[in-house]
Amino acid sequence: MTGECVAKDKVISLTYRILDDAGNLLEQVDIPISYVHGGKSDLIEKIQTALEGHCVGDQVEVTVAPQDAFGEHDPVLTYTDDLENVPPEFRRIGAEVEMQNEQGDVKTFVVSRIEGGKLTVDGNHPLAGKVLTFRVKIEAVRDATEDELTYGVQRTPPTLH
Repeated sequence: MTGECVAKDKVISLTYRILDDAGNLLEQVDIPISYVHGGKSDLIEKIQTALEGHCVGDQVEVTVAPQDAFGEHDPVLTYTDDLENVPPEFRRIGAEVEMQNEQGDVKTFVVSRIEGGKLTVDGNHPLAGKVLTFRVKIEAVRDATEDELTYGVQRTPPTLH
């Protein structure tokens, strides 16, 4: 089975589930995502390390602290305002609002609460501040192409018909 195990410069395709510290399912991905192992990737480093040496079909469970995943929850990134000051198109839970600071940096905030005539937006990642358990299944392993080694695996959005 040479070539079917996780190693540097291999493209790893995996599916995963993310659970909180109480065992509640937070996210599940059943369509494999891919990354170049040991290369350019958004995959959490602790997960990459845990996958090293495992092979196609293996399931790996990794518990990750907030500082090793999506960071601690930063209260500075949470804002509350009177509902009447917010445009109607943003007056729903889950609405996304882009805000720009004085330096020109743009950040997306999500409406997280509407209560008592107030609306709260949060710029933290939804999983920030949580201890997370990732249950990862290795679906496929192959050699990376030269382009993938240079640029990482390019994701192509699905086409809807």
